[in-house]
Amino acid sequence: MPRNSKDSKYENNGSNRRTHTYMSAEDQAAGKKSFWTELEITGTIRNLSSNLFQMTHLTALYLKNNSLQRLPPDICQLVNLRNLDLSSNKLRSLPAELGELIQLRELQLSHNQLRILPYELGKLFNLMVLGLIGNPLSKDIMNIYAEPNGTQKLLTFMLDNLQVTTPTPPPRPWIPLARPTSNRPTCIFTVMCYNVLCDKYATRQMYSYCPSWALNWDYRKKGILEEIRHYSADIINLQEVEMEQFYNYFLPELKQDGYAGIYSPKSRAKHMAESERKYVDGCAIFYRTSKFTLIKEHLVEFNQLAMANADGLDHMLNRVMPKDNIGLAALLQTTEAAWENTPADAPFVQQPILVCTAHIHWDPEFCDVKLIQTMMLSNELKTILEKSAQTLKASENVNADANSIQLVLCGDFNSLPDSGVIEFLSTGRVSQDHKDFKDFSYKQCLEKILSCDKPNEFTHSFKLASAYNDEIMPFTNYTFDFKGIIDYIFYAKQTMTPLGLLGPLSSEWLTQNKVIGCPHPHVFSDHFPLLVELEMVPTVSAPINGIIGHR
Repeated sequence: MPRNSKDSKYENNGSNRRTHTYMSAEDQAAGKKSFWTELEITGTIRNLSSNLFQMTHLTALYLKNNSLQRLPPDICQLVNLRNLDLSSNKLRSLPAELGELIQLRELQLSHNQLRILPYELGKLFNLMVLGLIGNPLSKDIMNIYAEPNGTQKLLTFMLDNLQVTTPTPPPRPWIPLARPTSNRPTCIFTVMCYNVLCDKYATRQMYSYCPSWALNWDYRKKGILEEIRHYSADIINLQEVEMEQFYNYFLPELKQDGYAGIYSPKSRAKHMAESERKYVDGCAIFYRTSKFTLIKEHLVEFNQLAMANADGLDHMLNRVMPKDNIGLAALLQTTEAAWENTPADAPFVQQPILVCTAHIHWDPEFCDVKLIQTMMLSNELKTILEKSAQTLKASENVNADANSIQLVLCGDFNSLPDSGVIEFLSTGRVSQDHKDFKDFSYKQCLEKILSCDKPNEFTHSFKLASAYNDEIMPFTNYTFDFKGIIDYIFYAKQTMTPLGLLGPLSSEWLTQNKVIGCPHPHVFSDHFPLLVELEMVPTVSAPINGIIGHR
């Protein structure tokens, strides 16, 4: 009997809330059409017609009080099912394909003859109600089921014990973009950007489609480090690195591979006891010491900048300041080994480069905060470059100005390509009435921080280009609920040329293996690392006493 349901609350008993709507003879005579998404079949049904599984629009299927002895594997075709009632039948087993119905919220299996359950039921991570009473199931299963929150515990148990048959993903392709220059001195280096998903955010509540053991940090960290080592970038930018993991894991491990690194946790760490501080996540930058030396590191704290520039503005204080996101920058200088095509009798170039990584606020409801944080970051980078040029002039004997220090900016900006954040970084400007400001008036504060070369626009002077776009890579963050580009590598487009970059994870692998989100036993974060190879030409002018560096 087809009918319409008026209630979608899954907490109640299914039979109590079901309502029936019948079409009157008058409506039928008038040619009225009905569209129903629920179906109930009652009687002494022993077998199900294959035609039933063509009704892929169904959201609820009630087969209670029949004489079904088996459920066909074709049930997996009803991909929109939210509610499936198979109670009071004669089922002795269930097909593994039942685990493909990941939209299920309620599954009633009570009063059958089930002795075992397929571990694939653990894939039903949206399931809220599971009826099992009245089945001769093992004590182990029923004991877990009887515990508080037993349905979720049982699903976790089953997912954790489900054998992983998914093959490892194929290698991500390398996409060549340009050939290196051979007739002038150049520095070719690779940059990685990777949000590694810190342990405290990798919860079963957030990633219930991933087995517990594959969410475990001890498992994931090995895969993450192996991935970092595999790509072997010259500059590695990481987000969501916990303080303890930086000092006790990433730094000592990468030191063995010839890297040095800097780190800062998010601002809240300053107000915590040591026992809690070590679990605060933050940003890290590693650089290959054979190619770069560190001149100075810089921390950009957005809450401090918001407080300093609020001028009593409520939404600056109430919306921007409480967010403790940070940016971290390393002023690096190239070594002799970093350069190619340098004439034998020429001095090598100690080219300064500012590498910055940032982790911008995550919540989509705070797109204004994301944009403000990014704008404050650009202003801080401008200040850092100006001060760095003065320092280099005084102490490094290099005739540099702010424009001759090259910039690489990357991170998890938690912003899609059509956002105000990316528009501002890519084009160098954003309208003062951009929709991402959400009708909050930040103009008074921002005019003091940023350039306003044109009326009704905020601008910055960097000439940046994004190495990645949605034609190259459709998403950098891949979860069940969200898939999109939110991680970026920006480079100084007037002095750097991308020679190639790391392509996307195979969409065929994701589709064929029904990988609905990450982390996954073969994918160790919900973000994919980005990697670009850049060619940089020198921009420092002639040295003050005739030398930049000696061979």
